[in-house]
Amino acid sequence: MTDPGDTPDTPPTDTPPTPAGHPDGPTSPHRAGPLDDDQKALIGEVTGDRHRGPELTIVKDERAGIYDALTGDQEIGGLTYNDAGDRVVLLAVSIFPQFRNQGAATELIHRVLDDIRAQGKTATILCPIVRTFIDRHPEYRDVVDPEHPGVVRVASR
Repeated sequence: MTDPGDTPDTPPTDTPPTPAGHPDGPTSPHRAGPLDDDQKALIGEVTGDRHRGPELTIVKDERAGIYDALTGDQEIGGLTYNDAGDRVVLLAVSIFPQFRNQGAATELIHRVLDDIRAQGKTATILCPIVRTFIDRHPEYRDVVDPEHPGVVRVASR
């Protein structure tokens, strides 16, 4: 996520970083590393009941590699990604603290996965929040790339 006036110094690459929990990362290939407090807060949101949050507009910024979530003209969060041809590598979800626990992360993830499905692409999940969301919403399992699923299990909270 960037401030509205910022521009990236370097364009996103097709090769995602190799975080803990990624099949090529330093930990078990099927488990994400320890969660930080921000990740725990967002996982708490996506595992709860879906409720109507703020009215969101989702803007896909292909140059920056992010789906920005806006309410009105204010950016409240985003989901970073890398385009890998016929699949999308989902890297990280971030929601500003004052907008957490209002359904913004849940709505953002729903809309991003719907967009990926509508494009006929699959997703590699490197974000533990998105992984937890998919575990709670099996209707999105078909979006996960079977050959490159990414993180398949999140460490206990």
